[in-house]
Amino acid sequence: MNNPIRLSNPYFILSFIFCWFILLYFSPVAWLVLIDYAPFSFLGALGAIFANSTGAGGGVVFIPMFNELGFVEQQSIATSFAIQCFGMTAGAITWWSHYQTQKTELRLWQGFKRIISITSITSIIGLWLVYGFDIESPSSLHQSFSWFSLVLGLFIIVTVYLLKPHRERSQLYAFDWFVLSAIGIFGGAMTAWLSVGVGELLAIYLILRRFDISMAVSTAVIVSAITVWAGIWQHTAVDYQVYWQVVIFAGPGAVLGGIFAKTLVEHLSATRLKLFFAFWLLVIGIVGIKV
Repeated sequence: MNNPIRLSNPYFILSFIFCWFILLYFSPVAWLVLIDYAPFSFLGALGAIFANSTGAGGGVVFIPMFNELGFVEQQSIATSFAIQCFGMTAGAITWWSHYQTQKTELRLWQGFKRIISITSITSIIGLWLVYGFDIESPSSLHQSFSWFSLVLGLFIIVTVYLLKPHRERSQLYAFDWFVLSAIGIFGGAMTAWLSVGVGELLAIYLILRRFDISMAVSTAVIVSAITVWAGIWQHTAVDYQVYWQVVIFAGPGAVLGGIFAKTLVEHLSATRLKLFFAFWLLVIGIVGIKV
């Protein structure tokens, strides 16, 4: 069964346009004011393309832009969460459909569901530990995360060119279960503070452990989608901080970017995809350090 959420499906495109106009029509903000936010559609699409083709989250694109616009920190994070609920969900559905139609019998993807299950559960726990106990972000977390991304990006580039390729892994061991649980807890907490984190950590770990790179990206995208949906309630029902004028345009743009991302990945070899992922880590690191 083909994925109905695809850019070549005219029924999806018509439904997508109809729902977008419904959002615009029922917006409490005047249309003339809303038009000023239309360029955020491109920001949403760009962030979602990178996020859903690397699994590393689009917050690194959104947060610096929101800071430039004068958003307060919580408003930036809440708005990033809301946009990712659009883009990461579209990407997650696309990747899940890809697994169901093409990868269920493939040995290299046999850990797909188990990785998603353990990492998602622990990520939600980490996320809500931060919200429930009102744990503040360490002051150096953003800078440390940026330096970590920068170093890992460089490391992946070195491994691509200097290390001989090895057979890809397919089996999960006890050590992997432990590390995935730790990634979920810490990544969930990091996502609560920065709106990104768990997807990048998961993708990096799976790539370094030599799992199939497409499987690494797809699991990271799906875990990120589950995590942002688990956290959006904090920024809407509990502490309303979402800047909806931006989300009305950036969210649908992110849907299109999230769907297109898998197509981009399918046209890249494993080596090029690793280099693309490393490039994105370098961008995350450089942007974060400057911020």
